[in-house]
Amino acid sequence: MVLPCASMTSSEQRENGRVWSIVVGAGSGARFGGLKQYEVIGGKRVIDRSVATAAESSDGVVVVVPRDDVDREGGVAGGVSRAESVRNGLQHVPAEADIICVHDAARPFASSDLFEQVIAAVQAGADAAIPAMPVTDTIKIVASDGSGRIEATPDRSTLVAVQTPQAFRASVLRTAHENSVGSVVATDDAMLVEQAGGVVVVVPGEPSNRKITTPEDLEWARREVEQ
Repeated sequence: MVLPCASMTSSEQRENGRVWSIVVGAGSGARFGGLKQYEVIGGKRVIDRSVATAAESSDGVVVVVPRDDVDREGGVAGGVSRAESVRNGLQHVPAEADIICVHDAARPFASSDLFEQVIAAVQAGADAAIPAMPVTDTIKIVASDGSGRIEATPDRSTLVAVQTPQAFRASVLRTAHENSVGSVVATDDAMLVEQAGGVVVVVPGEPSNRKITTPEDLEWARREVEQ
């Protein structure tokens, strides 16, 4: 699904370049136990909520779905990894796009204001901007040898939990993906930009911008809508 959008929330954004978004909903839902992106919250599917919010702040939206669902959903086929799914989406973003946002379909409560904040940070000069929340729990680094031994306790004041949408200077995101094929395993696109030496900045995340990963998360989301 490639959706050209009629207008953006802010006229200033349009004046500062074309903004496109990629909504990634190609996961198999292994941890969830099914395709969570098609679950319904308050009468609207999870993926549809995410696409609608992205469209408010974008000139167009590319929606990435599982390969078997392309005919039904009209989307772009995902890959075997999240990074490959984003690369597939990038192929459908017009070359003239200046800023590209990448958003997880499984975060249906991200606000249009959050999109605008990360877009504004890239317009201000960053290569990428990501929303994040402070970490309140004590974090331990455990040895990778399976022994269960604690190796370190990082200072949590320097740690954040990252969310989406993440915004990128289009040329930087495309180059980071091109250079990472077959060599870098990344859990988000900002990591690829970091490893390429790009400047990534953080904007305040939203407590309600919770990712639906488990059935318990879906129950929480439905309660939120009912309130």
